[in-house]
Amino acid sequence: MALAARWFQDKFKGDVFYAVKANPSPWVIETLAANGVTSFDVASIPEIELVAQHAPGARMAFMHPVKSRAAISAAYFDHGVRTFSLDCHEELAKILDATGGAKDLNLMVRLAVAAEGAAYSLSGKFGVDSHSAPDLLLAARRATQELMGVAFHVGSQCMRPTAYQAAMTQASRALVRAGVFADVVDVGGGFPSVYPGMTPPALADYTDSIERGFAEMMVHETTELWCEPGRALVAEASSVLTKVELRKGDALYLNDGSYGSLFDAAHSKWPFPVKLLRREGDEAIEVEGALKPFRFYGPTCDSIDHMPGPFWLPEDIREGDYIEIGMLGAYGVAMTTRFNGFGDVETVQVDDAPMASMFGLAKRSIASPKAENQNVVKLSRARGKKRRRK
Repeated sequence: MALAARWFQDKFKGDVFYAVKANPSPWVIETLAANGVTSFDVASIPEIELVAQHAPGARMAFMHPVKSRAAISAAYFDHGVRTFSLDCHEELAKILDATGGAKDLNLMVRLAVAAEGAAYSLSGKFGVDSHSAPDLLLAARRATQELMGVAFHVGSQCMRPTAYQAAMTQASRALVRAGVFADVVDVGGGFPSVYPGMTPPALADYTDSIERGFAEMMVHETTELWCEPGRALVAEASSVLTKVELRKGDALYLNDGSYGSLFDAAHSKWPFPVKLLRREGDEAIEVEGALKPFRFYGPTCDSIDHMPGPFWLPEDIREGDYIEIGMLGAYGVAMTTRFNGFGDVETVQVDDAPMASMFGLAKRSIASPKAENQNVVKLSRARGKKRRRK
């Protein structure tokens, strides 16, 4: 994660705001702040309080396009937040009213953009359409004496670098139609990580596309460029060590699942990389052997607590074994619940490389299933608990 933070600061020609929603763990906030990422994209008062506690003095942007009046007021008056996102006239009026008609606001107009190539499309819920955008941009420009900007999101886990350039072209057209200049162009998040079956282009291709798009926009020389990476900063930072409670044929019942760290594995059917570990005394040895595909079930009583995979593991896997599931630093922690009383986690820090990396820490792509060399990790002594590694 420290390497990812430094990469974005070195390669992205603008300001980097970490999207706290991707992983709100205090150690994530602290690590990013210690490595130079001191701006944060927040979506709620609890996220604002979290950043204020673990990264004192950090700059925050309240980029959720729909906020309660109480949240806007608390952010502005209690926490000194000055940057707010909006996508309609009603939200603009709400922001102005809740801040007492403040003129020192940075107002970011969220645009709906047409972009292809993302695993999750984020264009359905937020964003002003191209027809209504000029009028809203003009209203935001008149409402503040500070920064007025445009923001958009091409979608999560974007696999096409050119999506950013296309979105910036659409943003530029809206600005020209409104007859205003933007002080900020915020390209949002969407920067990808690498998962089985999803090997994105190099991240440098994304920053190159953004630089080309920015150069072609109708903006002035002092216009700022922002981004809001989440997944790309933290996906490689965590894995989960979960226990096999039962094997039924090719079905493995684990003590973690879709209501825990494996939301994406269940609902998006992402087959995260896995390793089999078997306990020998106080150590766990990675097991080699012929592989076969397995599906996972979580610990809850809900039948949709199912991760179809396929997850390729040694065919002799059995009850009591442990499975390390990698690349869960993004959204694995954030989506965890306590449904059915499950969810106990012991978090420990280890120094081994991630199972895959966009930053040169490990093999960038995840090849076809293959046994690796043995590694040794310490196991938690807590019964029945899953163990999160960071």
